[in-house]
Amino acid sequence: MPHTAAPPRGYVFDNDSPHSADHHRHLEHALDPLTLDRLTGAGVAPGMRCLEVGAGAGSVARALARLVAPGGRVTATDLKPGRIAPAPGLTVLAHDIVTDPLPEAEYDVVVARLVLQHLPRRREVLGRLARALRPGGLIQIDEFDADHEPCLLAPTEEDARLYERFTAAKAALMRASGGDPGWGRRAAGALRDAGFTAIGIRPHVLVRAPGTPALGLQLHHLAQLAPRLARHGFTPAELTRLRALMDDPGFAAATGVLYSVQARRPPLPDTRHAAPPAPAAAAAAAAAPEANEGNPEPT
Repeated sequence: MPHTAAPPRGYVFDNDSPHSADHHRHLEHALDPLTLDRLTGAGVAPGMRCLEVGAGAGSVARALARLVAPGGRVTATDLKPGRIAPAPGLTVLAHDIVTDPLPEAEYDVVVARLVLQHLPRRREVLGRLARALRPGGLIQIDEFDADHEPCLLAPTEEDARLYERFTAAKAALMRASGGDPGWGRRAAGALRDAGFTAIGIRPHVLVRAPGTPALGLQLHHLAQLAPRLARHGFTPAELTRLRALMDDPGFAAATGVLYSVQARRPPLPDTRHAAPPAPAAAAAAAAAPEANEGNPEPT
């Protein structure tokens, strides 16, 4: 029997999956307008150095490379970066954000979309991303709270219950892989706790209806997770019905809330105009060497 490699640690959706191309295409169409609108609104401009972690197929990284040209540079990293097409101003690296080093104070902008929810050590990763930013630099974290993805329309109540069983099972599979599908609602607090300031939050909800990229993404999730869903109690007939249901013109659902959170690494303190020490403090400092004379520090 041929061996199939397990998905990377913490990831439910693998870049090597035969469904991955569709996954990234639907993500690009559904979310790139939101992600890029936030970045342009924050002043991403020519000459900046940017990092995207977990870049997937690279659509955001390539758009960033166009925004920072001329003179800027974008580094796109992923555990499996083989789907990231080359572009002028773009450097592509295979990189594990949990364990591999990052340069210190290197980037003006750091972007991570739908990455940190999959990482059990996400707070440690936030600290590493903070150190990779230049003082005053921008971080943007886009994450879903996928704990609540309600069915809004379905042909029958039984269909609605089946769909909501599916979304609950998908969340459970993420948790079993070490992820947190509800982390989007905690992203702003995690950024604050990691020392970021100037936190700005913008929530989005998308409709999953036939023909929309958001529903295409959900159909991809169903196709990729079908073997594991079967082990979680879904019958072949129920999986077939789920696919038909999501193609039904009478079906609609909502995504969870996507929280796009921006924050800044605090700038270095300005000491150029610091007040001189008070006279008493200055006198004590001048006397300190005499007080220690002939009484050397222990080695």
